[in-house]
Amino acid sequence: MGARYFLVLFLVFLVLGLEAQGTPLTQEDEASRPSLFSQMQESLFSYWDTAKTAAQGLYEKTYLPSMDEKIRDVYSKSTAAASTYAGIFTDQVLSLLAGDE
Repeated sequence: MGARYFLVLFLVFLVLGLEAQGTPLTQEDEASRPSLFSQMQESLFSYWDTAKTAAQGLYEKTYLPSMDEKIRDVYSKSTAAASTYAGIFTDQVLSLLAGDE
């Protein structure tokens, strides 16, 4: 999964580098043309909406009430365990920092 982030980061820097090396534009051209950030933002929002719609459609197609109940049960048990262990870890760190008093 780390390789994907490096690939995305590389592509962003590549696009920014190509944008910086582009031909100089006059003030009128720059004002009428949307900025690179707004173009990237529109593109990302478009991809996000497409992915969200696809995921929602897949969820609605494969919705099983029994599986939903199991997922909710597993989530509640795992969050309870995680909060318990986080509390234990916090207590141990605080006792290490406080030392013997």
